[in-house]
Amino acid sequence: MSHLERVQEELKRRHEQALKGGGDKRIEKQHAAGKLTARERLALLLDKDSFTELDRLRVHNCTEFGMDKKKIPGDAVVTGHGRINGRPVAVFSQDFTVFGGTLSRVFAEKVCKVMDLAMHVGMPVIGLNDSGGARIQEGVDSLGGYADIFLRNTLASGVIPQISCILGPCAGGAVYSPALTDFILMSEGTSYMFITGPEVIHAVTREEVTKEKLGGADTHNAVSGVAHFKGIDDKDVLEECRKLMTYLPQNNRETPPHTIPRDDPDRDSDGISEVIPEDNRKPYDMSVIIRKTMDRGSFFEVQKFWAKNIITGFARMNGQVVGIIANQPQHLAGCLDINASVKAGRFVRFLDAFNIPIITFVDVPGFLPGTAQEYGGIIKHGAKLLYAFCEATVPKVTIITRRAYGGAYDVMSSKHVRGDFNFAYPTAEIAVMGSEGAVKILFRRQIADSDDPDETRRALVEDYEYKFSNPFKAAELGYIDEVIRFEDTRRKVVRSLEVLKTKKRTNPWKKHGNIPL
Repeated sequence: MSHLERVQEELKRRHEQALKGGGDKRIEKQHAAGKLTARERLALLLDKDSFTELDRLRVHNCTEFGMDKKKIPGDAVVTGHGRINGRPVAVFSQDFTVFGGTLSRVFAEKVCKVMDLAMHVGMPVIGLNDSGGARIQEGVDSLGGYADIFLRNTLASGVIPQISCILGPCAGGAVYSPALTDFILMSEGTSYMFITGPEVIHAVTREEVTKEKLGGADTHNAVSGVAHFKGIDDKDVLEECRKLMTYLPQNNRETPPHTIPRDDPDRDSDGISEVIPEDNRKPYDMSVIIRKTMDRGSFFEVQKFWAKNIITGFARMNGQVVGIIANQPQHLAGCLDINASVKAGRFVRFLDAFNIPIITFVDVPGFLPGTAQEYGGIIKHGAKLLYAFCEATVPKVTIITRRAYGGAYDVMSSKHVRGDFNFAYPTAEIAVMGSEGAVKILFRRQIADSDDPDETRRALVEDYEYKFSNPFKAAELGYIDEVIRFEDTRRKVVRSLEVLKTKKRTNPWKKHGNIPL
């Protein structure tokens, strides 16, 4: 056998070993746990035959604890680039069958290499997480590897979209890389994220909690707000990730992909008038108005299980990707609270970073009152949403459907915080507060001194509602550009976006702002 033949034979052997990961037994164990392998996941995520692998033959260089006798080509992560719907993406997929997916120095270097590539060429990066955490045998080398990744996550933030799919364990310091990315997707029953596990919590606090309850997909989608989406299994999560990608640009210098419109831009938004009750104290489903306005079938909600009093999501208007922020009167009367402010504020900043116009639907009676909110820092957290809307320079179109009271009116993309086009329905009420509360303050003495306080109060409320519980004063002052008919909603938004396509607006130069964190 010639030297070349020997080298080729060795190359084939190493490739085969890399493709097998931790071997057949560990692959069987992975499947038995309801999880796919690192390479099977990439095959589902990426377009067929589009994956190009990098660093397949790299091995760790640890010699402690007998590790010099345990080397598998590729180590515990598969890295490279491929395509999703024909568009290039950088990817890494952690391999739990190899050393439990633990992160080594070489593992980190492989991930950093594809992240650097993504930044240099301007393409999204998607990480598939399934790891036992830091490789203990490597000590500080492993910890340093995590920090190298964290740094790149931070530098890439707002430059390229970053997506994390949690498809297995993600614990300790490992959680901070996904936390620094734009979107987190989790699989039900097989994934979890936490800083300290149930055993440590029990040892320190005596609390009893399961991994699923502590950091499972349901917990982080509905309770903590850490995650944005969940799927029933690996396949479902990866399909959701592909769908998410259809709404995102490649980088912050581009716009999201425009699709051929399949919905008439001039069609009436039929039925909206029937959605909003005459009694402003009654709830209704704001998502119905959103769907009647957007291109049919295009609304894709983000974080739909957390902070349900506000809706965030992507949609299309005449084929153009837009972001949606909307109060939801079905939950907490649509009030802004800590969670809603954080949820919407972060989403607004993502939309602004990646050139996605913002459509805001407003029905907000104010900020949620109570000691829990005040002690929890609603002042600081509410300011995050205000900051985000003020900072945003992308096109902003606002529709006030019903109540817009107090400071919450200002916050929700009002004309005063650089809303480009601000519309209101005839049902809109723009005021400092609701009529009942306003009358109690303004006419307290008159009501108390009257012979019939209840009748006096009722008459004053009616008079106040006639004068102020409408959109006309705001329209007279130019804070509302137009009071529109319900059925005109779609065409007004479409035409506004057409005008705003060439919008150019910049903020004062700064290193960065000091957002109230």
